[in-house]
This record gives sequence, C-alpha cells and structure tokens, in this order.
Amino acid sequence: MRYLVGVVRIFVGILFIISGFIKLNDPVGFSFKLEEYFSQGVLDLPFLTPFALAISILVVIVEVMVGVMLILGYKRKFTIWTLIAMIVFFTFLTFYSAYFNKVTDCGCFGDAIKLTPWESFTKDVVLLVLILIIYVGRKYITPLVNSKVLTTVLATSFLACVGYMYYVLNHLPVIDFRPYEIGKNIEEGMSTPDDAPKAVFEYRWKFNVNGTEEIHISNGDYPTVDGEFIDVETEEIQAGYEPPVHDFTIEQEGEDFAASLLQEPKLVMVIAYDLRKTNLEEFNNIKTVSDKAIKAGYKIIGMSASGPDQTDALVKEYNLGFDFYFTDEITLKTIVRSNPGVLVLEKGTIKQKVHYNDLEDLIFN
Repeated sequence: MRYLVGVVRIFVGILFIISGFIKLNDPVGFSFKLEEYFSQGVLDLPFLTPFALAISILVVIVEVMVGVMLILGYKRKFTIWTLIAMIVFFTFLTFYSAYFNKVTDCGCFGDAIKLTPWESFTKDVVLLVLILIIYVGRKYITPLVNSKVLTTVLATSFLACVGYMYYVLNHLPVIDFRPYEIGKNIEEGMSTPDDAPKAVFEYRWKFNVNGTEEIHISNGDYPTVDGEFIDVETEEIQAGYEPPVHDFTIEQEGEDFAASLLQEPKLVMVIAYDLRKTNLEEFNNIKTVSDKAIKAGYKIIGMSASGPDQTDALVKEYNLGFDFYFTDEITLKTIVRSNPGVLVLEKGTIKQKVHYNDLEDLIFN
C-alpha cells in the first residue's frame, strides 16, 4: 500500500501541476470558460460573471500549489481534503456538461489538449478514484524534505505562480496553443485536407411492412424495403475532421471580406472584441501605431463584435484612420487575449501579435 500511495501521490501531483500550469499560462482564456459555465442555460449564475477572472486566478494558483504540496507531503490533511473538494466539484461540472451537453470543452487543459465532455468526465472519475486511494493510505504520506527546504520550495513555487500570472495578464500567454499563434496561416487553418476523415452517420429508417413497424439501419443509402416509409432518424457515430480555424469572418454590411483581406501582403488587425469592456485609453496609442503603419503601406482594419454605432463613435472620437468590421466575439477572444490587441499579417500568415501594453514592440517594414 505504501508504494501504491507513493506512486499515485506523485502522479496526481504532477497532473495537477501540469493542468494548473496550462491554465496559468492563459488565465484570461480560463476566465472565458468560467463565464460560459456561469451563463444562463448552463449553471445560471450570471452574478459571478464579473468575478470570472478573479476566480480563474484563484483556482489556477490553488491547483498548482496543491499539486506541489501533495508531492512534498506538506500539511497532509489540508492538502488531501482540498484535492477531494476540487475533484468532486470538477467531476460535477464535467458530468453536468456531458449529460446535458451544455459546454463542449471543459477547459481542463486549456487549449493544449481538447477533451470531449464525456472524456473530461471519465478523466475526473479516474482522478477521483486515485485521490481516494491517497486518502485511504494518507498515513503513508510524509514530508520528502525537512521543514526549512519545504518552506523554501513552497514559497518559491507560489511566487513563481504569481509572477508568471502577472506577466501573462499584462502581455500575452508565453505559450500559444491556439490556431492563431505567430507563424500560422489563417486561411490554411480553415481548409480541410483531402484525406481528412469524414463524419460517419447512422440512419435508422422506419417502415410499415404489412402492418408491422420495421427499422432498417444504414450509413446513408436508402434501404430496399417492400413497405411504406414512415420516418428516418440520423445520428453521428463518428465525428469528421474539423478545421482548427472555423467561424472566421470579416463582415461589413453583411458581406464577408475575409478571403480578400487575407490576401493582403501588409495587413494590420486591431481587435477589440467588445467595446464596452475594452481599454479605451489605449486607442490613443492605437491611433499612433496605426498612423505609422499606414505610412509604411499597411492596410488597417478594426475587428469587433460590437455594433456599428459603437465602432463608428470610437473611430470618430479617436480620429482613427481605419474602419471596423464585424467578427464573432468568441473568435476574437480566441485570436488574442487582449482587448484591444493588434496583429500584423502577411497574406494571411500571422507575423506579429501583441497585447496593448506592448504596442511599441510592433515593427512595420
């Protein structure tokens, strides 16, 4: 039992640290996922939405620190009960998401590893079993090092978490797991390879054959049945390939200009997914940067999910030398974790991407 608990303890601790670090790298993205859980139709807790980022920061740091504490054997009782509370809560969320099909991605591993709702639930059930093994054999959990070293490691880990969190909140994630990372081509990300797996559907055909209802199953072909057709039900039994970039449009007055704009050799995107939540003061700097880009021969466009009344007012107030286009809010949140943020593209390939705190880093050749 001692060796089993020892192995499980290290495994669970490392898993919590990895899971926590991935979200620590992108706390804003995790806060968006929490907002999805808090929304009406899911958990119906909209009053928590304004606190999503704060909750995200707290949960992520606790997740990493609990993993470190488990491995080190620090405060055994507190650590184990914290683990149990967290995994029970996560298991409830993933079961709720899977059973009611509310949230299609739990965000357990951020954008690094995408899990289906049922895969997320299964993962949490396995973790729950492992944590219960740790609880049963808790007497075998002892500190790995002396108290002085223990305190030093814990303090260093906590300060590292806070420092890393501060950096990514004021800049951008150090590791970009999304399909809009620097170097990726957006148009290629929207394409489907010729050899990509296709979706497989099961068709359940219902017929009336001599007064008896019969069901015939096929993968699409209409069955040869000597009877009267009643109905057909379709179920996807194997998902097909989904391009990493989807729902990407750049619209103006109902027309999508994405295809033509992604062919521009010099394109700057100024992204502000919601002008009600954006840092308006930074548009003075956006004005300076965009004017510089225009002189260098770049085409500048704004992209927002806000309505034309808001975007037109913004352009007028800051005397911006470009127009705004409409793009889906979720897509814009995925592209850049900054509101506003700026991208520089060359024929659809992302060359630069910066937080509004790093506008001075932009280079226009």
